[in-house]
Amino acid sequence: MRAARIAFGDRVVARDLDLAFPAGRTTCLLGRSGVGKTSLLRWLAGLLPGSQRAQPVAWMAQADLLMPWLTVLDNVLLGYRLRGDAAALRAAGPRARALLAEVGLADRAAERPEGLSGGMRQRVALARTLCEDRPVVLMDEPFGHLDAVTRLDLQDVTARLLAGRTAVLVTHDPLEALRLGHEVRVLSGAPVTIGPAIVPPGAAPRDPADPALIALQARLVADLRAPPEGRAA
Repeated sequence: MRAARIAFGDRVVARDLDLAFPAGRTTCLLGRSGVGKTSLLRWLAGLLPGSQRAQPVAWMAQADLLMPWLTVLDNVLLGYRLRGDAAALRAAGPRARALLAEVGLADRAAERPEGLSGGMRQRVALARTLCEDRPVVLMDEPFGHLDAVTRLDLQDVTARLLAGRTAVLVTHDPLEALRLGHEVRVLSGAPVTIGPAIVPPGAAPRDPADPALIALQARLVADLRAPPEGRAA
């Protein structure tokens, strides 16, 4: 993105913001609540006035946005249904079922969302996003409502399924960002500024007990607590 301006009335979230996302890699965005992470992601998705997207993207919002009258399987296939391409819908069926198995919901495919917990609904939304099979994937707190163990498991699944795609993932969790990101950027200030790329060692998903990751987590927490001029370089 180049010279982006994001504003809501008199509130300017970003002004003349330049940021590049490496192709085929995952960039994780961290920042305190209200700094503009979701707004930035919506800008990238072309969902805000004045924003444009260069190509189709898969988008996962914080809310699961499941259709209550559709089954779990049909919710995963929602994008194909809305596009009205019957052949593509049929072809995507096996992928959708495989993704439901990946997120631990293979036995819930015929149920409707009302029978699912909040965490299960989020897993359906994750499967729907990945089922779109887009080269660019934008995800806003995709694991926010999950218990700790399920969260780690689905981070592993997501890292594998995002391999080779350009992904931007918003999270409040420094360790999650370090597990999944090829690079991590910290957002702060108003209008927002973006810190330098922090590059975790090794391949994702990384071991959360790795001492190098724990040290970087401490650095990220310090960056999140510091004013923009006090962030680590």
